[in-house]
Amino acid sequence: MATRPYVEIDLSEETRLAQLKRIEELKGRIGVMLSQKSRNHGKYEYQGYHQTGYPYSNPNPGPFGIASSSVKSEDSQVMGQTLSATQLPYQEMSIVESDAATDPSYGSDEMQFSDEDTETHSLNLSNHDHTLDTSDETSQSQRISSTPSKASGLSSNTSADPRDIKLEIDEHTILHTTDDLNSPVSSLSSQLSPVQSLTPAVLQPSVDLVKPKRRRRSAKMTKVLFSELRPRTSIPPNLPHEELARQSVEAALSSRLNPFALHHDEYSLLHDHICELHISAYINIRNRILRLWVRNPLVSVTPEEAAGCAYSSRWLGLAEVAYEWLLRRGYINFGCVEVPDLSNVEGRRHKLKRIRKTIAVVGAGMAGLGCARQLEGLFEHYREKWVSAGEEPPRVVVLEGRARIGGRIYSHPLRNQDSRGIPKHSRCVAEMGAHIITGFDHGNPLNMIIRGQLALHYYPLKDNSSLYDVDGEVVDRQRDKLVEKLFNDILDRASVYRHHTTMPTTAEGNRELIEAGRDPSGESGPIIGPTGKGIGSTAHRSQNDGYAPIEQVPGGLDKLTGKAHLVAGSRTKAPAAIAAAAMGWRLTPDQVAHRHDIDLEKVVTSSQYPTLGAVMDEGVRQYQALLALSAQDMRLLNWHFANLEYANAANVGNLSLGGWDQDIGNEFEGEHAQVIGGYQQVPRGLLEYPSQLDLRTRKAVTRIAYDPKQGVNSIAELICEDGDVIEAHHIVLTTPLGVLKNRSITFKPELPSWKLNSIDRLGFGTLNKVILVYDEPFWDVDQDMIGLLRDANVENSLDQKDYTRNRGRFYLFWNCIKTSGRPVLIGLMAGDAAHHAEAISDNQIVSEVTQQLATMFKQMTIPKPTETIVTRWGQDRFARGTYSYVGVRAQSGDYDAMAKPVGNLHFAGEATCGTHPATVHGAYISGLRAASEVIDALLGPIVIPTPLVPAAIINKTEKTSSFPHKTMPLAPRNPSTPLSAGETPATKQVRLEAFETEILKVIFAKLGPRPDRPGRAGANPFLLFSKDKWADCKAKCDEARRVALGTAHAKASRNEIRSALGQMWREASAEVKQPYLEQTVSNRAVNHESAATFQDRLAEWDAEAMSIRREYVHEHPDILSWEEEQEMWKALGVFGGADRRAKTKSGYADNSGPEMGI
Repeated sequence: MATRPYVEIDLSEETRLAQLKRIEELKGRIGVMLSQKSRNHGKYEYQGYHQTGYPYSNPNPGPFGIASSSVKSEDSQVMGQTLSATQLPYQEMSIVESDAATDPSYGSDEMQFSDEDTETHSLNLSNHDHTLDTSDETSQSQRISSTPSKASGLSSNTSADPRDIKLEIDEHTILHTTDDLNSPVSSLSSQLSPVQSLTPAVLQPSVDLVKPKRRRRSAKMTKVLFSELRPRTSIPPNLPHEELARQSVEAALSSRLNPFALHHDEYSLLHDHICELHISAYINIRNRILRLWVRNPLVSVTPEEAAGCAYSSRWLGLAEVAYEWLLRRGYINFGCVEVPDLSNVEGRRHKLKRIRKTIAVVGAGMAGLGCARQLEGLFEHYREKWVSAGEEPPRVVVLEGRARIGGRIYSHPLRNQDSRGIPKHSRCVAEMGAHIITGFDHGNPLNMIIRGQLALHYYPLKDNSSLYDVDGEVVDRQRDKLVEKLFNDILDRASVYRHHTTMPTTAEGNRELIEAGRDPSGESGPIIGPTGKGIGSTAHRSQNDGYAPIEQVPGGLDKLTGKAHLVAGSRTKAPAAIAAAAMGWRLTPDQVAHRHDIDLEKVVTSSQYPTLGAVMDEGVRQYQALLALSAQDMRLLNWHFANLEYANAANVGNLSLGGWDQDIGNEFEGEHAQVIGGYQQVPRGLLEYPSQLDLRTRKAVTRIAYDPKQGVNSIAELICEDGDVIEAHHIVLTTPLGVLKNRSITFKPELPSWKLNSIDRLGFGTLNKVILVYDEPFWDVDQDMIGLLRDANVENSLDQKDYTRNRGRFYLFWNCIKTSGRPVLIGLMAGDAAHHAEAISDNQIVSEVTQQLATMFKQMTIPKPTETIVTRWGQDRFARGTYSYVGVRAQSGDYDAMAKPVGNLHFAGEATCGTHPATVHGAYISGLRAASEVIDALLGPIVIPTPLVPAAIINKTEKTSSFPHKTMPLAPRNPSTPLSAGETPATKQVRLEAFETEILKVIFAKLGPRPDRPGRAGANPFLLFSKDKWADCKAKCDEARRVALGTAHAKASRNEIRSALGQMWREASAEVKQPYLEQTVSNRAVNHESAATFQDRLAEWDAEAMSIRREYVHEHPDILSWEEEQEMWKALGVFGGADRRAKTKSGYADNSGPEMGI
């Protein structure tokens, strides 16, 4: 046998990517050779993608008969990095039966297949040659990190000395797996393992297919102790600190976290354990951990890697808390990713009792599947905690009332699967429910799943719609923009009355340190406390960030989603006449001169519960007195009203004036997109990868008996419609708000009043669709949207109330030919029109929409659709609507109340996510939150190490550093007080660390924090200029970005703003630069003066600290033995003897201190 070559790692990013590319080439050769085997001989016949001109992603062949797709990750910090993942099967699973006869959300008789139709349909799907191995449960990924703590492999994002760590690449084995098809597994693979298939038998692969080897568990059970791990191993040695900091900041932004401040939950966890100085160190470590995850979401971040994000062993406690918090709260290691098993359960299985808790998740939508998948990963991660107690980790059971998964995501397969222009193995589907991904950037967790793990193909949408008037003529684009400005102005004036939310208390780090990638130096200070009293002016809020706060105001609606978004601006509104003239409306000179305005106060105060619709209608009426609005202008205005009703699934008259947009400001950025081949691939991926969840379909829950006090061993019961009773220790209920409002499930005991009141106050709306499938398109296939203006009940009316009923009826058509593979139009029915559609027949709806299309495209003959589907979500007993909205009586805390658990009953779903309601990503985020609640209930809260940050002690041979790493060794108690025989080294260490902490508290209480080495603050005139001009430059860059992209919500990146600031500085005149140059000279003088006295101040502080320490030890003689006391002084650089004189280093700094007697 040939000897395996050892390849010494070059840790530069370029070399790492080159190595991975080589591995991909080797695997590609395996795939090519496997493709030559005929399926008729019982082997896979690999069919890769060979289409040309496909613009959406870059598919590559993969081995083992699985189509593998590599889609460039936009969030990757490495230029050109791609993420490989297995393409999910295109077939519906056997449990996903056609529910045309049973699910009210399907309305057309044409979609109900006969047995013969269904069989033909399945055979047609099978012609795509997409088979997969049902037995493979192996996953090997780029970051090898499933080994125990002390034998951990090296992460692809982890760095260490190349002399210490080697990577074993078995090239010989890789090359020869093509000859031995009984074990087609390479020694190193970046492939995700194939997901298990649940397809009908007619689609199952042959029984003699290859079964890949299962990953072996680690040989030794190891409990990871952060204090024993190595720092800096995840810091690339050749990467500058500033670049590492930039990547880490971007990773935090890509994870919905402020890169310069604690999350309010982090603040609650840490405020009694952390001082102002350590906030920046914690945030730096947290951001670096997020960087590892964002750069490779195919592999879980391990404790070893998290500890390696600390620059010094002094910060390992912070790294432990940051890792635990990110893991439990679902910011890392979520989605379709395998969690490394750090324990050898097989070796101790005979010792385990038959004790296993059960967690029941009700609902297999995005919230339920996301929660169940997260719990499976957390239970595997914390397996040791249950095994050490003699138990198996809890099991997770998912109960779904329907015969399919996805909930309000349903990609219905079309009859005709003859696809055009989409990947060969993608299904032709129509989205009956959720449809759009509203931006991948700035924290959308679906980015990691869709693009980073499943590598699904998607199509980016463009706002290139045309609006057709009632006569079939295209509306003038300039007129449309003018009316849109008027609509946005009215919406902005109504938004003045929105509720003002109170931001939760938190604390900021030092922005300059974080952006420079440096950790703070110096000793600890006072604990910040729950009110932040321990935070000085250098760390709290925006005292040192240099950026003036920018007032945010609503900036209109996004046409693609109907959602409002914030832009920089002032809430002070110009008089209506002045504003209208600025928009481009023609007013008489008298109107402008008298500054005519509109007054909405009267309609706001006329009702106890004012609505957005009433106030905006009044705004329209008052503007009509100023402007000569035509009937077409009224139709245009009400088209935008319909788009707003689409976003909220309700008539604007049902929306709370003060809270309708309570989630504004949380929008994700980047292009909107649709998943090619069906959105339902996302929940299916969560179900099947890395191992299939325990899903039980057709299990409609009708009654839940729970424990409101959540005892340690409390048991809840779920009674299903078929009579089955399921016991669980915790229940996660993800049913839609409509089901709760309908009281379809009874609870014992009854839910508390605060929960029921929130259920009743929040609204749950309805949006319906009519899906039209044709043989050939008759519309412009390059336009993603087609708008249609609707007339009033009274033709050409100028009365606003005449437009309410009809404005949302087929007001917008989605062109889905590029995502469904067939000529498909999806017409939306929003507002009152959505409810009206549920009361009339399919034939009426299809006939009316065909007539409207004939008017729009009057130069063509509009054929009858070959297939039609009409949704009726309001009649679906498992939904009772589509998504939530803020009703007129809703209160600001209702979404939070919906999310709050009651005993061992937890809640998830989009209606429990106040920051992202009515969205798929909001539902998924709520599932992560519910999983966090369950794991905290089972294991208790996150444990904070004591002390969290040890004292910074410097060895006598060291120089002062920003990253001190030596801590003082503590000793056992005095021999006169014998050590307890039952005291373990761990408890002894805790006791002695507490003693050291008390000493430091006394020192800091008397002397304050140790003097920090003077920095270079304000020593760069350009930085001073940047802080002063940042807000103005950002506003200009954002506007330029919006003009360039043609979207109203686009924002410039930080790099663009910095580049623009650099250009402004270079082009600035000498007079503009002079104040900043003078300020720099002044700052340098101050810094120089501070540096001149620094050593003296430092020596004085160290001498006094040593004196206080001696006094404290003398007053507490029973803590340390004489020998261990000498060890303490030795560690501090002070040695015993006849005269006991201090060394030239005090142990706190590198100065030569005065002689001190003890």
